[in-house]
Amino acid sequence: MGLESPQYVRTSLAAAMTMGKVPGKFYRDAKLYCINILLTYDEGCHAKCAYCGLSGSRVTDTEWTDNSFIRVDWPVFPVEDVKRSLVDGTAPHVERVCVSMITLGRAREDCLEVVRDLSETISNISILITPTILNKDWLEEAKRAGADKVGIAVDTATPEIFDRLRGMGVKGPHKWEKYWRTVEESVEVFGAENVGIHLIVGIGETEKEIINTIQRAQDVGARTHLFSFFPEQGSQMEDWPQPPLGTYRRVQVARYIINKQLGRVEDMSFNDREQLTSFGISEGLLEKILTDGEAFMTSGCSGDTMDNACNRPFGNCTPYQASIGHWRNFPMKPTPDDLKVVRDQLWDYSLEYIEPTEAELDLE
Repeated sequence: MGLESPQYVRTSLAAAMTMGKVPGKFYRDAKLYCINILLTYDEGCHAKCAYCGLSGSRVTDTEWTDNSFIRVDWPVFPVEDVKRSLVDGTAPHVERVCVSMITLGRAREDCLEVVRDLSETISNISILITPTILNKDWLEEAKRAGADKVGIAVDTATPEIFDRLRGMGVKGPHKWEKYWRTVEESVEVFGAENVGIHLIVGIGETEKEIINTIQRAQDVGARTHLFSFFPEQGSQMEDWPQPPLGTYRRVQVARYIINKQLGRVEDMSFNDREQLTSFGISEGLLEKILTDGEAFMTSGCSGDTMDNACNRPFGNCTPYQASIGHWRNFPMKPTPDDLKVVRDQLWDYSLEYIEPTEAELDLE
C-alpha cells in the first residue's frame, strides 16, 4: 500500500507552491486563496470520463498517483502538512480548503475523515463530491463533519453529452439524473448559495445549451463554477480543441448575469448557431459589468473576504496564453488593459481557437 487517503492527499501544484512545499512563482504575482486537495489511492478512479486527466481510461506511462490533472502535477502530502501550513504563517491569505473525491467506494468515509481532520484548523471547507457513490444521508453527515459548501462536477451541458463522455458512451458509471438529484439534495442540506456545479465550456455544447444549464442550476439554488476545456494528454479527448475565446467570454458574462440575478436566459438572444448575441440587459448595466471585470475572474466558492476564494491560477490556460491576453479565468482582478482585450474577444464569433505563435505576435 502506498501513500493513500485519509492520511495522505494530493494537492494541486498551485497549492503545493502556496504551502511552501514546491518552489515556484505565479505569473503576475497571482495568489491562491483556496488549497485544493484530492483524495488519493493506488488503484485510482473507477470513472472513465473522456476528458479527465484522472480517468481510469487515460493512457499514460505513469501510475495513477503520478498522473497530472488540469495540466499540472498533483504531489502527495500528509494531511498534517496541509493543516500545519494553514496555521504556521506559511499561507496567511488562504481562506478555504476544498476536498475532492474520486469515484471509489472508499472515498465516501475517507472524505468525511479528512473534513473532520481539517475542521480542527479551518472553518471554510468545500467538498467536491461524486454523486454516483453517495446519498442524501451522506450529505448530512458531511455537513456535520464540518463541510460548509458543496461542489458537483456536472461538467456537461446536456444529458446527451453527459452520457457520451461520462456514461454509457465510455462505459462509465455516471448518470445525468443522479447528478441533478444530488444537486437538489445538496441545496436542501447545505442551503442555497452553498452549492455550486462545475460546467466545462467547449466539449460539444452550444452557447445556448450551456447558458440554459446555468439557469437550471440557478433556479434550484446552485451557482455555476465555470471552466474552459483544456485537453489532457492521454485522455480520450487529448486532440479536442480549446473553445474559441469569444464563446468563453460570452458564457462568462451570461453566467455572471444569471448568478447575480441581474437577468435570465429567457431574456437573452441567440443566432442560428446558438451563439449569444444579446445579454437581455440594459446597455448601462452591461457596461458596468464589462468595466468591473469580475465576470471574467475565476468563479468558485467564496471565502471570508472574497467571492472567488477558489481562484485556481492557470487551471484553464497556460502561462504563455495568459501572457498574450488569452486568459480564460483571471485569478485576480483584471486590469483596465486586460479588459480592453476582453472587450474585443467578447464579440468575436470565430468558430475555432487558434493560438498565435510568438513569431506571429512579433509581426503585429
